[in-house]
Amino acid sequence: MRFRSALTRAAALGAAAVLAATALTACGDDGSTSEAANPYGLLQAGVLRAGTLTDAPPNVYLKDGTFTGFDNDLLTAVAGKVGLKVEFVGTDFSALLAQVNNHKFDVGSSSITITEARKKTVDFGNGYDFGYFGLDVPAGSPISGFEQLAGKRVVVVQGTVQDDYATREKLNPVRVPDYNGAINQLKAGTADAWIAPAEIGDTSAADSKGKIKVAAKQLSPAPTAYAVAKGNDKLREALNKGLDEVIADGTWSRLQAQYYPGRPIPADFTPGSGTVAVPSPSAAS
Repeated sequence: MRFRSALTRAAALGAAAVLAATALTACGDDGSTSEAANPYGLLQAGVLRAGTLTDAPPNVYLKDGTFTGFDNDLLTAVAGKVGLKVEFVGTDFSALLAQVNNHKFDVGSSSITITEARKKTVDFGNGYDFGYFGLDVPAGSPISGFEQLAGKRVVVVQGTVQDDYATREKLNPVRVPDYNGAINQLKAGTADAWIAPAEIGDTSAADSKGKIKVAAKQLSPAPTAYAVAKGNDKLREALNKGLDEVIADGTWSRLQAQYYPGRPIPADFTPGSGTVAVPSPSAAS
């Protein structure tokens, strides 16, 4: 009887060990399967949820209910190269970087200039575009350059590099949450000038029916890039890979020509990793 009891206990222990090992193996398989299905840690596997703006053409904007613009069309092409679809969601620029790092969005797409301060909140991919500061003023304004802004009522979109510039130059800027707010201030005559991304300033002036004009432009000091949460290296590297591929196949050049016709590319600017040739717009079309 004692011998049988010992055998029974041994069998039970052995069965328990097999079950435990099976459970551990199953857990390991679930984790591996989950990681394989969603290698970039996205909010939804296979879908890149992108925070963007609705009112900043030609960079990022809504047209007939669809998010478009250079940055967003480029991101769609980049994501496609690594097997992802993009879901765009509108937000304010002042909240965008925090929302990316808090994982409300997988990526931020909004002509985001790389700065040391912003690197404390998010990680950036390789630069995909350059930009100019534009100076928009009401029609009839005597302002013709950035050096004339001291003592003027200057409006900027909160949290942008234009905000940084105005603050650094001690202009005591008026901060608004979005580009429409800045445009409305100029039209109403409650601001003397708006420091804007030049392409957005150009479009806004052209659409203002003569109420706004572009007074000056100057090259922005750093490239723009897509933002991802701190530490999400797999997603950042995937977007860098996709960006190089859309540069190589001519998509980047085609979109540049489509959204910024005639805009010269600075000699010292190279998009992406710098390891792939950039086709001319004519070769890409």
